[in-house]
Amino acid sequence: MKCFEVHQKLNTPCDEQECRQWIKYKEDCNCVLIAVEKNNNKGMTLREIADRIGVSFVRIKQIEDKVLQKLKKTKIDE
Repeated sequence: MKCFEVHQKLNTPCDEQECRQWIKYKEDCNCVLIAVEKNNNKGMTLREIADRIGVSFVRIKQIEDKVLQKLKKTKIDE
């Protein structure tokens, strides 16, 4: 969390790509936590996410579907 606080305060992009919170989006200092906070902790549409990270809406939808399948499988296995 300290990394998030430092980059937020100084408004500098993070270069720590191994961080679980890292995204390639300099406008949000490459940090998911900063992106969420700037969005007032509201969710984003799939189109907004696609535009933000520079991929197609269809690709984001494919990723979402795969994640939901994995979550369902994990829930069944528990």
